[in-house]
Amino acid sequence: MDSVPNQFENNILFTETRLASQDFPAPALYVVGLPIGNFADITLRALWTLSLCDKVAAEDTRETSKLLQKFSLSKELFPVHQHNEQNGASKILGFLEEGLRIALVTDAGTPAISDPGCKAVDTVQKAGFPVIPIPGSSAVVTALSAAGMAPEGFIFHGFLDSGSKERLKTIKELVDTGRTFVLYEAPHRMEKLAKELAQTVPPERKIVVARELTKKFEEIKGFTSETIVEWFASKKPAGEFVVIINADTSKKEQSLDENTLKWLKCLSPLLPTGELSAMAHDITGVPKKRIYDVLLQLKKQD
Repeated sequence: MDSVPNQFENNILFTETRLASQDFPAPALYVVGLPIGNFADITLRALWTLSLCDKVAAEDTRETSKLLQKFSLSKELFPVHQHNEQNGASKILGFLEEGLRIALVTDAGTPAISDPGCKAVDTVQKAGFPVIPIPGSSAVVTALSAAGMAPEGFIFHGFLDSGSKERLKTIKELVDTGRTFVLYEAPHRMEKLAKELAQTVPPERKIVVARELTKKFEEIKGFTSETIVEWFASKKPAGEFVVIINADTSKKEQSLDENTLKWLKCLSPLLPTGELSAMAHDITGVPKKRIYDVLLQLKKQD
């Protein structure tokens, strides 16, 4: 077994999960998900992986060093961020060629998801080395779980372009899909985003704003496009934001028109009912359950 810190080797949580007997191959790049704010959310597998890795590629070595110190870990860190990712990827390859385990982390959450890491992962995969994901906290999933939305899926967009025209165009396109969608936003642009949503989102569609998720001052509030601007104008935004715009519920009241019923009837013998229901839902916006029930009725008629 690879040597690990004593506090992990003798800890009942680690022994009960039998992490020591699990496979952690070398060389390999480990994409490690970290907490999004609350250090207690780190996983046992993430800690074990970090303890085994020879070096850690970090978005900000200072922030990662603080986290490692909280768990009595000491590792050689080197920076891989949006301004040096290609060079950082080459450095990772060099270490992998030496047979080492390398952990890739960002300041919070999972690398390559609205954070640096995608180029590094792609480079390592193309070179033929294993890339092993170690799941962790997700701001988008955390926010959605407390928003009461997206029972039939959602679109995750992340951060918008900084240009005003591009931002508005993207928001309008997302609104027009009729589906629930999720944005990330920095505090200094949050008031601007509120105004953009007021221009583009119909008042009947619920908007949920979550900030400082998992931290002491966590806040999750519901708005409409008519109320969100006033709230942000009255207080200075602080912390990273997750913004969720609910699906267009009026689409759920749509019924299947005659032409749709005709092509459903034609395709029904050729495709599985579940697959056809999903296809029709994507095209019409009608809930999959309703389409599924219609297809069952069509089959009975045959």
